[in-house]
This record gives sequence, structure tokens and C-alpha cells, in this order.
Amino acid sequence: MSVVKLEECRERIRTELDNVVDFWLKYSHDTVHGGFFTCIGKDGKVYDELKYVWLQGRQVWMYCRLYRTMDRFHKPEILEAAKAGGAFLRKFARVSGSSGQWKCAFCLTRDGKAVKIQRTIFSECFYIMAMDELSRVTGDKDMQLEAEQMMDQLIFWVQKDSSGLGRPQLPGDVPTNGMAVPMMLLCLVQQLTEERRHSYFRECVTGGSRAARLPGTTAEPSISHFSLVLPQMLTRADSGHALEAGWFLLQFSAERGDEELQRTAIDKFVELPYQYGWDKEHGGLFYFLDVDGHCPTQLEWSMKLWWPHCEALIAFLMAYSQTKRPELLERFSQVYEYIFSHFSDAESGEWFGYLTQEGKVALDFKGGPFKG
Repeated sequence: MSVVKLEECRERIRTELDNVVDFWLKYSHDTVHGGFFTCIGKDGKVYDELKYVWLQGRQVWMYCRLYRTMDRFHKPEILEAAKAGGAFLRKFARVSGSSGQWKCAFCLTRDGKAVKIQRTIFSECFYIMAMDELSRVTGDKDMQLEAEQMMDQLIFWVQKDSSGLGRPQLPGDVPTNGMAVPMMLLCLVQQLTEERRHSYFRECVTGGSRAARLPGTTAEPSISHFSLVLPQMLTRADSGHALEAGWFLLQFSAERGDEELQRTAIDKFVELPYQYGWDKEHGGLFYFLDVDGHCPTQLEWSMKLWWPHCEALIAFLMAYSQTKRPELLERFSQVYEYIFSHFSDAESGEWFGYLTQEGKVALDFKGGPFKG
């Protein structure tokens, strides 16, 4: 890929970002109850008024990050929308769990009543990201403290006692830690303030996890001290989470000047998942693959989803920027061409999120319970 071609990619992505932000500014804001509509159809019409906390948090974070770091998004309407979304989250997202600890709901009614709580940490993760980033643009120290307190609680759940999540401890359940949890905690480590970042990294990532292996390995390429190969159908590979963890690790290795961690991130978390996850017949990344080539547990395993491709785009460009290895830029180019020939909707704006294995649009909405 030439320098000229790379600059063309940059301009296309810049234009696409403007279009996507405009779509959500236009269609997602609830000016009556606050927060954001997340279930939005192809042409911008709200088809369900439930509000999903993952996506409320992500939208607050995105508005704040754009406002804080990019001049063209330093607009009062973006900041005010972020503040309104943050106020909605603070007022309604947190619910008291059975152990007295704060949990965050998974989804809320339009006016903020809790509908469902998951026995995972992810609503809390996106709540932390929203509060931390919003505190940076508002200077609200209480909000920053709230984010750190919630982070401490997550670490307690993951490392010491998960009973606050509401999961019963069953006798046949082998203690495991899939890719999603340490990957998401690593994301939060990058998000939170420099003063606590390195202590969080030690607590969250190097404490020892047990996880499933990736294809072609005897154990998952974990940066933890321990690993355990899971049996039977529990063993599968998710290329999106591996790629996502890869570029989080590349960020951290660059901060520390850790070349060994950089090599591990590129070889095991970026190139290996891509090698096994890329569909050589139809193009694009499979959603899930079974490690041993058996039927994956997820029936949508062969679909092509928008987010693993975004993670691959970031991971390969970041890996190339750090190493200047030309094959990494070629991988970036391959993913880029697939993305903009399949996901982007030039007619109505935003992206389709869910394609068939052959690359046809399977679901044409622009936002749902997991896509925002």
C-alpha cells in the first residue's frame, strides 16, 4: 500500500466518522427523558424505546472523547448531549444488588426503570468509561472518584469474590476467565488516570487467568501466568476479542517500551486470530470458530459482524505504525476494502452491523441491543 493510498484511506475514514456522528446526533437523542435511543432502524426511525446501558455508556464516552481530542467535534451540542447522557446513567443505571454492592442494569425503559440485570461486569465497564471520560471534560472530581470506586469493585469481583454478580458456584464449573473479561479490564486500565494505571494493570491482567485456547496452540496466548485448556464445546476462538486485546496490549507495550510484549501482541493476538479467522472464500472475519474445527456453540459463528473488523483495522494499523512491517499494512488494506464495500450504507448513513457469511446484509438496522 502506497503512502498516497494510505492518505486516501485516512480521508475516507474521516468522512465516515463525520457521517456516523451526524446520524446519531440526528436520530438518537431523547430530549424528553434524557439518554439515547439505541434501537434505530435503517433510516433513523426508533423501533424500540428500551435503552441499553452498554450503549448509553459508549455514546457518552464517544461524545466526550471526540469533544476532548478533535477540534472539529469541540461543539457545545456534543458536550451537552454527553452531559445529558451521563446524568441519565447516574440517575438510573445503578441498582443495588443482593449483596449490597452496586450493579448496573443491562437495559432500562425509556424513562429509566431497570428491566434486566446481567450476571456479568460489562454494564459496569461501560459505566466506568462514560464517567471517567465525562469527568475529564467537565472537571467533576466526584464523577472521577465514582469511576475509580466502580473499578475497584470490578477488580474485587474478578479477582476475589464474584458472588456479587449473582452467579451460583456450581460443583462442576471449572473456574475460567474467557478473553472478554481481561480484555475489557485492559481497556479500562488504558482509560483510567495515569496515577493508578500501572497498579490496575498488575491487578487486572497479570493475576493469572484460566482461558480457552486459540487455534494452533496448546493454550491461549495469554499474558497471564496460568492457562488451562478447556474441554469440548467450551473451547472456541473469538477473533474480535483477540484482536481488540491485541491493540490494547500494543498501546501498553508502547507506553512501557516493552518489545517482548509488543511481539506477543502482534504475533499471538493480532496475526494469529486473523490467520484463522479470515474467510478465504468470501472474505471477512468469522464471528466465532471452534478451536478444533468442530461446530461452534454460537449458531451465528459464520456471520460477519462490524466490530471485529473495526478491531482488526485498528490492530493492524497500530502494529504497522510501531514496526513498519509491510505485511501488516497489507492486512490493514484487506480489512479496509472489505469494510467499505460491505458495511457502510452510502444511501441512509451509518453502517449495517450484521452480514451473512457471503457478505449480504442480514439485519438492516443501524442500532440495537449491542450495536450503537
